[in-house]
Amino acid sequence: MKILLAPAETKNQGGVGKPYNKENFFLEQLFDKRDEVYTAYEKLLENSSIEELSKWFGLKKLDEVQRYKESLNNKPTMKAIQRYNGVAFDAIEYDTLSEDEQNYIDENVLLFSNLFGPIKASDLIPDYKYKQGAKLPEMAVEKFFMENFTSALDEHVGDEIIDLRAGHYEKFYKVKKANVLTFKFIKDGKVVSHWAKHYRGALLKHLAKNNIVSIADFMNSEMPGLKLIEIQEKKNVKLLIMEIE
Repeated sequence: MKILLAPAETKNQGGVGKPYNKENFFLEQLFDKRDEVYTAYEKLLENSSIEELSKWFGLKKLDEVQRYKESLNNKPTMKAIQRYNGVAFDAIEYDTLSEDEQNYIDENVLLFSNLFGPIKASDLIPDYKYKQGAKLPEMAVEKFFMENFTSALDEHVGDEIIDLRAGHYEKFYKVKKANVLTFKFIKDGKVVSHWAKHYRGALLKHLAKNNIVSIADFMNSEMPGLKLIEIQEKKNVKLLIMEIE
C-alpha cells in the first residue's frame, strides 16, 4: 500500500544533501524526463527579470524573488517530507516520530512536486519556488508528468492506495488500476478546506504510528477527532466522509 500526498507552496530552507542529481530520486530510469522539466525551469530563471519572476512565482517581496531566481544547481537538498511545510506537514510532525515511523513515511509516501513530479518522501530536493498551476514555456508540467510517469507509478504503487492529495494533483497521476481510499472532511454539515489539510496530515501520522499496511488495516483502526459517517464507492475508489468532532 502506498500513500499519495500533495506538496506545499512554502518550504524550509537549508539542507545538507548533495545538490540536484539522478541519485536523489526514485524511478531513476525516468530521470531524463525529470531533467527536461528541470532544464526548462532553469532557463526560465536565467532568462526572466525579477519583475517577470515575481508574477510567475506569485511573490511580491523582491528580495524573496531574488533568492528563488538563483540556480538550483548548487543548492543543498533535504528529504522532501522535511522540505515542505504548512498546515498538513505541521500535523505530520515528522521530526517527532520514531525512526520506524519515519521509515514508514520515507518508503510509502509519494508527493507530487510541480517541478520534480512524483517523488518519494525520502527523495532529496532543494529549496525551490513553483506556484501551483504555473506554466513553463511550451510545457504543461501536469500533462507531461502524467504522460511519462503513469506506467511506472502504476507498477510502483501496487494494489492499494490511500490518496491524501488535493484535487489539483490528480492531474499529475490518476489511479486507474489500484483500489483507492480517499477522504472528504465536514464540520457542522459543511465541507472544510483549511481543516482538510490538517486532517490529511494527521491521517498520515496515524498511518505511520500504527504501521497501517492495508486499507483493511485502516478501516479497523480508530482515528481520534474524526467520525466516519458515510462511505461512497465508485469503480475502484472508496470515498470516506469524515465528520470532524
